[in-house]
Amino acid sequence: MWLCVAFIVLGVITLVFYLLEKCKSYSLRGVLIKTVVSLFFIATALLGAFQNGSHVLNPFILSGLLMGLLGDIWLDLKYVYPKDDILYTYSGFIVFGIGHILFVTGMILEFFNDGNWLLFLIPIGGAIAFSIANLFLAKPMKLKFDNMKWIVTIYAFLLALNPLTSLILCIHTNWNVTGLIMLFAGGLLFAISDLVLSKTYFGEGHEKPLDFVLNYITYYGAQYLIAFSLMFI
Repeated sequence: MWLCVAFIVLGVITLVFYLLEKCKSYSLRGVLIKTVVSLFFIATALLGAFQNGSHVLNPFILSGLLMGLLGDIWLDLKYVYPKDDILYTYSGFIVFGIGHILFVTGMILEFFNDGNWLLFLIPIGGAIAFSIANLFLAKPMKLKFDNMKWIVTIYAFLLALNPLTSLILCIHTNWNVTGLIMLFAGGLLFAISDLVLSKTYFGEGHEKPLDFVLNYITYYGAQYLIAFSLMFI
């Protein structure tokens, strides 16, 4: 437990250095520091998986967090190499989307051992509604998705499916599993982070230090909650 806490503290300290670097400029040094932050949340999950035994959820969370690390790298490289902006942005969306699929799959396999599978029509329906609303709200929110509209729509569906699935599973287990509650909270923070990020990527006037700080606090809060949840499965 204490080693996990140490990883989280070290991750927070490294994140501060990363934010200071990013607020100054976009650089490969910033990408490297960001990668170290991500390695700390993966180390947290590895320790949790080692201590909780052979739960089916473990490889899915670890793989999902690895996708997060790759996404962190791609989405920062888009600023370092602006000529390849589209390539890195697509790559980031794809690996983060795969990460959400892994989280959702792992949670279902771990926590849904019996019951009516029609229960999952609720999170699926909610995720569809969220992705459609995201398109309709783009104009009033002054967001320009342009040619990325299709991947943004798919990603919005997967982003919403993550916390909605964990919410349904929390209800299904009567809110008795601490790790699952942490996964739900992590999914919510993930969604908040990406809503902030969408304004930065597709809007105007949202590339201020405060926007970056809010995005990364919620994002890494999500990743560390997801990683630390393996200690409480």
